[in-house]
Amino acid sequence: MHARRRWAAGAATAILTSALFVAASPSAFAAPTGCTYGLDTQTRGAWSLCTSGTGEHRIRVLQRHFLPEVGLIPIEGPWQPAGTVSYTGITPHTTVSIWVETRG
Repeated sequence: MHARRRWAAGAATAILTSALFVAASPSAFAAPTGCTYGLDTQTRGAWSLCTSGTGEHRIRVLQRHFLPEVGLIPIEGPWQPAGTVSYTGITPHTTVSIWVETRG
């Protein structure tokens, strides 16, 4: 009889431990959505904002230096959670591309 109790106690412990790990694991991230961005050449800044989701986003800008031998200038803002603005300064060079990068 004691063997059955020990087995039952061991099985219950294993089940509770498994349930605890599942409950303690972080929830799945969903890549941000509802993203917009802006570029202000007057203040030399670029920003992005994603309004929903639980992941992160950042603004990305690609510029071309006025000296051809220098080439392209990649610029990126800091990773920010959805609902928070990612902002970065930009150079006075020609903007080739601007986009929002997300990760979930």
